[in-house]
Amino acid sequence: MVVQTLIDFDRAPVFAIPTIEPVGGLTVREGMLLEGPQGWGEFSPLPHERALVRWLTAATEPGTVGWPDPARGRVPIAVTIPAAVEAARAQQIAEASGCRTAAVEVGAGDLAQDVERVQAVRDALGADGVLRCDAKGRWDPDTAVTAITALDRAAGGLEFVTQPCRTIDELVQVRRRVEVRIAVAEALRDADDPTSLRLGEAADIAVLASGPLGGARRALRVAESCGLPCVVASTLETTIGLAAGLALAGALPELMFACELGTRGFLAGDVVADSRSLAAVGGYLPVAPMPPAPQPDRLERYAVTDPARLTWWRERLQRAISAS
Repeated sequence: MVVQTLIDFDRAPVFAIPTIEPVGGLTVREGMLLEGPQGWGEFSPLPHERALVRWLTAATEPGTVGWPDPARGRVPIAVTIPAAVEAARAQQIAEASGCRTAAVEVGAGDLAQDVERVQAVRDALGADGVLRCDAKGRWDPDTAVTAITALDRAAGGLEFVTQPCRTIDELVQVRRRVEVRIAVAEALRDADDPTSLRLGEAADIAVLASGPLGGARRALRVAESCGLPCVVASTLETTIGLAAGLALAGALPELMFACELGTRGFLAGDVVADSRSLAAVGGYLPVAPMPPAPQPDRLERYAVTDPARLTWWRERLQRAISAS
């Protein structure tokens, strides 16, 4: 592997940053930062993820080959509303974001509570705001059809619903029975070969994420092969990881939807200086040619010191290197 001669994997810092409130079940976000000749990348696969080689490719891309040329200088952002927050907090997050699009995570609890949260976010956005839901594969097809109908009514119209069920076959069943557009996310990321999937009957939209798909360049190939309009989403990265998502969104030939990359505010801190930390302004984030570098004091503040966790991350990185 050529990048082994370009990157000092043995000294890669390991970070752990608490979340302000649980997002996707996470209360702490951990990962590693890899420095290459051209800059830094983030290796932060979630605990359950298997595609470590793709995450490694994404993490080494900005510091070695660099990102593809952008087609736009800024990206519209959708604010993310975690499943763990109640309706009043959901409304507060949407109002404070400055975004005109919101993605509400649903399916983790009672449908009535999801309906209440969706209504609260609609109140925050107003009639001209755009609202979508993300179920993260939590429903079976019958439950999905019932829930989507109720949430679409509560929202006064949904832009789309992401991953209502886990499998492609289940998505096909749901899409045939609802009027709301369906987006595929986890089923795309979890596939052994995302470029081989035929998604025409299963989804109307593909949700891309840089880390799970192997970086901006590989994700662009997935976008081309799937033949669907695409939106880019975060996996709750630091600013260094979010910059990769913005590079992907910036390089897409067409970008019809606001991207779910406004998640930095859910972390209690960042590894870069405050002036470089990615927080949406007026509902947009900039596309940069490379990520900012981490600050030494921030690396020290959020450094993982538990020997067992350090060993876990370094062994995980080594498995990715060995398999690449």
